[in-house]
Amino acid sequence: MHASAPHTAVILAAGMGSRLRATNGTSLPKPLVPLLGRPLILYVLDNAARAGCQEAVVVLGYEAERIEQAVRALYRGPLRLHFVRNPEYALQNGISVLVAAPYVHREPFLLLMADHLVDPRLMDRIRNVSLPPGNALLVVDFRLETIFDLQDATKVLVEGNRIRAIGKELGTYNAVDTGVFLADRALLEALEEARSLQGGDASLSDGVRRLIARDRMLALDMEEGFWQDVDTAAMHREAEMRWKRLEAQLSAT
Repeated sequence: MHASAPHTAVILAAGMGSRLRATNGTSLPKPLVPLLGRPLILYVLDNAARAGCQEAVVVLGYEAERIEQAVRALYRGPLRLHFVRNPEYALQNGISVLVAAPYVHREPFLLLMADHLVDPRLMDRIRNVSLPPGNALLVVDFRLETIFDLQDATKVLVEGNRIRAIGKELGTYNAVDTGVFLADRALLEALEEARSLQGGDASLSDGVRRLIARDRMLALDMEEGFWQDVDTAAMHREAEMRWKRLEAQLSAT
């Protein structure tokens, strides 16, 4: 069992974020879009540190230099930061994960999305998860009625603590993908296999499907708290509202 807190976080921040720029008119790359006055990626870095990580590998592509300069100037947390470039950032997100592979020296590693706002209290649970070697874990949300844009979400079918299927167009599902993963090199190997079989491109979900086929893909229930993908201006407003609500809850306890 991998019983210790993850040492390294891999943060995917390479995409173009075209939907958000198109809907809110910003010229900023998505990781730098402010949420309540603070760039979104700083919340993600805070979560990585709270999960017990000591290093973060930020995978960049679109506007890479601008994002790196801003994060270096603004980040004041404890993580040692590494910035790596994905020159093929127009491809699917599995390629960005593979770009980070040489920097993952200890297992398990935490995998986060730079455009997902996630309740920090989830990280307290992540740091105590025991991950069986050769497996990966995805945090899922069963509260389908609370999902802001269910049509856009990546759907997941879970049986017990095992994931049986994943995909945006999945017909039968009982949960959604929150974008929070805990994994060892088995996920990287599955992505490499998918890339080889698919002509050089692969999504993260493609790698997950290969682990599902081997019965090596675990699910962790999000339970309470919230998460919100920030792909559009409406999602951004929802994320701000939920974060304000969280702050109010925490200040009342």
